[in-house]
Amino acid sequence: MNEVIIELLSEEYWWGGRAADGRSMPYGGMSLHSVDLTSNFNGNQACPFLVSSKGRYIWSEEPFAFQFDQGTLSVSSEAGAIDLSEGHGTLRGAYLHASKAYFPPVPAIPEELLFTAPQYNLWIELLYEPTQEKVLQYARDVLANGMPPGVIMIDDNWHEPYGTWEFHSGRFPNPKEMVDELHAMGFQVMLWLCPFISPDSLTFRKLNPTGILLKDREGRTALRKWWNGCSAVLDCTNPAAVEWIHAQMDALQQRYGIDGFKLDAGDPEFYEADDQSYMPGASRNAHCEAWSRVGLKYPLNEYRACWKLAGQPLVQRLKDKGHEWEGNGLDALIPDGLAQGLLGYAYICPDMIGGGEYMNVTSARFDSELFVRYAQCSALFPMMQFSAAPWRVLDEEHLGYCVEAAKLHAQLGPEILELAKQSAITGEPILRHMAYAFPEAGMEAVIDQFMLGSNLLVAPVVKKGARTREVTFPSGTWVGDDGSVVEGPGVVLVEVPLSRLPWYRKG
Repeated sequence: MNEVIIELLSEEYWWGGRAADGRSMPYGGMSLHSVDLTSNFNGNQACPFLVSSKGRYIWSEEPFAFQFDQGTLSVSSEAGAIDLSEGHGTLRGAYLHASKAYFPPVPAIPEELLFTAPQYNLWIELLYEPTQEKVLQYARDVLANGMPPGVIMIDDNWHEPYGTWEFHSGRFPNPKEMVDELHAMGFQVMLWLCPFISPDSLTFRKLNPTGILLKDREGRTALRKWWNGCSAVLDCTNPAAVEWIHAQMDALQQRYGIDGFKLDAGDPEFYEADDQSYMPGASRNAHCEAWSRVGLKYPLNEYRACWKLAGQPLVQRLKDKGHEWEGNGLDALIPDGLAQGLLGYAYICPDMIGGGEYMNVTSARFDSELFVRYAQCSALFPMMQFSAAPWRVLDEEHLGYCVEAAKLHAQLGPEILELAKQSAITGEPILRHMAYAFPEAGMEAVIDQFMLGSNLLVAPVVKKGARTREVTFPSGTWVGDDGSVVEGPGVVLVEVPLSRLPWYRKG
């Protein structure tokens, strides 16, 4: 057992561990917060990294458990050494030192269209019944409502049984024709994939003797319960398994013109610590990392669960949020996005606008104002993603505000793309915590606004019914989207009608 115990410095704040804990960050003070990275990522990205506002950080190559309590940080690992590095001055200084040492950026970015236009995920509209005509109609509706074309994602159940990555012939009679039409409209096309293999399929019978499926402690092919049933699992620590799944993906690209892939699942909880895999003694986290590496071959990619791999050109979406203002809803987008950035994941995407768990919301609970504020909050993230069709769920006024948010993202798309290209060189987050950008301004606890790069301050509205909000400005001159000019530092109460996303450019 390796363990590091440190006393927190005066007014020292920490971030890291799991992206889904963003609302609990920054850590510090006397409050208790405990996380074990060996067992659960809470459905999102994680990294064995903690970073401090006082220029310190913790890193390990292996998962660790950590706890903040009574002014003390304790970190322990059964598998690897723990590195405490100090003397880097600020949050930014410590982050950049760790990035250079442990997760240096790869000089490549994901597909450019992901940054320059909204994304359209068909999950909420089509659920488990996507069809060729429904996909095309959604795309036509995007254009008919004045929204920019972008990446369109065909989600779960476009295929034959899980692991048989071929279009379902009944629902998609001519996939090539569909993809060609989507391309002609200006869209790129992604398909959903997972590491699971339906155990009663012909694909399973072919793969089972090959040794590329995960085995349990008894040496039998493992069958794991997941949200769509029980399936066998690819052992992606085995190069032959990776070669097999790449062959399926390459065939989809060559046969139909598919542009990229959303690679879902891979969460550590779908593996066991005593599984028998190609890599001897592979941990749950190692399996998650192996699945994440599958997507590195394809610039158009998306992940939700990921271990390590900070600095790599992988898109990291926030986990599904609720159609709610508080809890795991709109209030979590900014803090979790800030946490992603400070874990080294630069190419981030908020959850689907309105909440990816929106399908569980009854029409009686649907909130048009919430949907609009979701769209506005997402508009100046590095990426934004629609799913529930705004033209179906909203009246003309609220739809107009969402269209404006989509157009704003496209308008600033070239600037966002340039930030992504810079991140691929410097390793810096694109979406940045205020304390990262302004370390002496005392803004560690500000989690409802952010910097896009170093020049744009974005202050979305995340409270129901709010028509004013406080914006905390660092020193300098700030020119608002409404033409206003603010001289910082200071806290200013600004008007935020439903039509407005407040953002300011540094003068």
